[in-house]
Amino acid sequence: MASEDAFKPALLIIDTQNDFCGPDGSMGIPQGRSIAPVVNKLIDLPFFLRVATKDWHPRDHISFASNHSAPDNKPYDSFATISNPLNDSEKQTTRLWPDHCIQDTPGADIIAEIDQGKLDMVVEKGQDPRVEMYSVFGDPFRNPQVARSGLAETLRMNDVTDCYVCGLATDYCVKSSVLDAAGEGFKVWVIKDGVKGVDTQGCEQAFAEMEKAGAEAIQSDGMEIERVKHWKT
Repeated sequence: MASEDAFKPALLIIDTQNDFCGPDGSMGIPQGRSIAPVVNKLIDLPFFLRVATKDWHPRDHISFASNHSAPDNKPYDSFATISNPLNDSEKQTTRLWPDHCIQDTPGADIIAEIDQGKLDMVVEKGQDPRVEMYSVFGDPFRNPQVARSGLAETLRMNDVTDCYVCGLATDYCVKSSVLDAAGEGFKVWVIKDGVKGVDTQGCEQAFAEMEKAGAEAIQSDGMEIERVKHWKT
């Protein structure tokens, strides 16, 4: 384990994809595209790793309302109970969504406003049609977990200590990624002006959950970013 004084930061940019941004995204998040300047400013900082994530769903993904039967297949309004495909006694309830971020479609692409040339990695998540996967680290099942991205192992192998998180959406994929990052033992910073969420109440709850898990909410021009600016790779 790294010493208490060790510092090696990584930037996690969550799901800044066309389908999550207006005006044409299948489930555009309010003002989702507006975070691009903040994200690009962060990408320019000397993080050890700059990691973007993408939902990368097959067409038969379990989170799509279109893959469920009426009347319980209304996007945003309907929920489904999903069983762990490796342990039927473990279950999760998930919200159903419009079809989005389908593999090899324009909706799954990272928005053009993001400076992708400076990214070190792109992690494609949500590829197993049987499980939801909001978090970049893995699905929510634990007994056992069904899908892991390998990102936690990559970060540890490179002695990363701190994860700075921005992207979409605050109350879903950002929150889940932050909670898992904290659970994996990383110090986590959520960049408030670099995230947008699905709804206001959900975002307030998300920030409360993230802070309870030990994450700290900061601004992209806050003093907490100064350590990244002066960190030497």
